[in-house]
Amino acid sequence: MSRLPAEDTDDMRPDAPDADLIRLGRDAMLQEAEALRQVAGTLDASFAGAVRMLLQARGRVLVTGLGKSGFVARKLAATLTSTGTPSQFIHPVEAAHGDLGIVTGSEVLIAISRSGANPEVTALLAFCRTFGMKTLVITADPASDAARAGDLVLHTPIDREACPLNLTPTTSAVAAMAMGDALAVALIRLRGFAAEDFAMFHPSGALGRSLLLKVSELMHTGDELPIVSHRLTLRQSLPEIVRKRLGGACVVDDDGLLVGLCVDGDIKRVLLDREQALDLPIIEAMNPRPTTIGAGELAIRALRLMERREGGAVTLLIVADDAGRPIGLLHIHDILRAGLL
Repeated sequence: MSRLPAEDTDDMRPDAPDADLIRLGRDAMLQEAEALRQVAGTLDASFAGAVRMLLQARGRVLVTGLGKSGFVARKLAATLTSTGTPSQFIHPVEAAHGDLGIVTGSEVLIAISRSGANPEVTALLAFCRTFGMKTLVITADPASDAARAGDLVLHTPIDREACPLNLTPTTSAVAAMAMGDALAVALIRLRGFAAEDFAMFHPSGALGRSLLLKVSELMHTGDELPIVSHRLTLRQSLPEIVRKRLGGACVVDDDGLLVGLCVDGDIKRVLLDREQALDLPIIEAMNPRPTTIGAGELAIRALRLMERREGGAVTLLIVADDAGRPIGLLHIHDILRAGLL
């Protein structure tokens, strides 16, 4: 069998040194990385228009492609679906043999084709436009038949493939996948899609399970919960703070209602600023407006409160009931152990 001509077909022996094999892999990655940099530089108003088209879609987003582009299309459909944009892969050949029955006219079609010359893809684009659908084409050839058949075109210019024969879709597949990811990322931001939403779509995975953890599953409660009376001095409160080893204590009034939180940092500050600080009432050292959360809230939301608290991030969060009584304490280390960081 004759070999196809190519620009770089130098053979490498099976017993080539590790360094040569590593160089081959690194060169391929760097070539693809440079291609992505070039593709990113070509983004223009068409990209913004594509994002708006998908954002305004009233039905599902259908994604199609053949060969390697088909696998990229499947990945894009899965990414969009898991991040708040219901999508489905449709095979361009099967579409012509009955699968077009899913089309209602309210969908958007994304067609991925390196060459833009696949007649099956072009035919599907033409049909969908006739049916009133909006169509988007991701291709390396903006003058191709598929590009002309679409409403919008996202150009992924590729000089050559990472494949030494310049034949196997490698760089072009990475560029198309990156373009799809860019669309998905923009939609995530515009939809306000949060980690809590992601978790709802991934309840069985390890990540989904961790994101669905409730504060009640992680908080310290009962005998582990450090609580001191507002009538105590700092000296009288220290044994409880030290013994419970959470770095702080909830301060409550005579009815058990929360009046503040005293943490290690508060104690250090008052020790530096005041004479005989240990004999001061703990209410003079505590934070009288601590951040609280309910036991039924998601732990990921507790993390956001800790990170984005007005006045600076905190490591402890009080869990309070509806009446304002502390029922638990959540430490940043609890969230770390749960895999949320």
